[in-house]
Amino acid sequence: MLSGFSHRFHPWFVVWITIMWCLLMGELTWANLIGGLLVGIAVVMALPLPAMPTAGQGVRWLSLFGYLVIWNRDLLVASFKVAWLSLRPAPLPRTAIVKVPMRVSSELVLSFATALYNLQPGGAVSDIDIANRTWTVHLLNAGSDEALRHELNLIADLERRMIHIFERS
Repeated sequence: MLSGFSHRFHPWFVVWITIMWCLLMGELTWANLIGGLLVGIAVVMALPLPAMPTAGQGVRWLSLFGYLVIWNRDLLVASFKVAWLSLRPAPLPRTAIVKVPMRVSSELVLSFATALYNLQPGGAVSDIDIANRTWTVHLLNAGSDEALRHELNLIADLERRMIHIFERS
């Protein structure tokens, strides 16, 4: 019985849930702190998460921080491009839905890549075929072959960076 408890109990999850509870309540009081701890323990014990396979996973921290700087720059650039597309005195460009194969080997890295891509304006992953590692992506600007190629190159660059940052060769 005790071995099952230690397998299910993750103290950092309880701490995180307690912090989120106090933030949701809007103030740090003893009652909110104790309530958050109780909620955290109940959630961790009643709803255990499955083990995440992390074999062959690592993080190249310097590359990750460098990419986050690049990602924030790209966020600003993409925001201005989308704003210009909507405000310019011209018709909206053609959109496209394309299937893009992804070479990442881990579902965790695939989910990171999906989240990072979906947070950028200009495109959205609408479906993920996990078995075949394929994204179905809706692209906002596919008005020309050059624009489509540019968007696909951005996805390929994101994929390449995710592999470099998270997957060991």
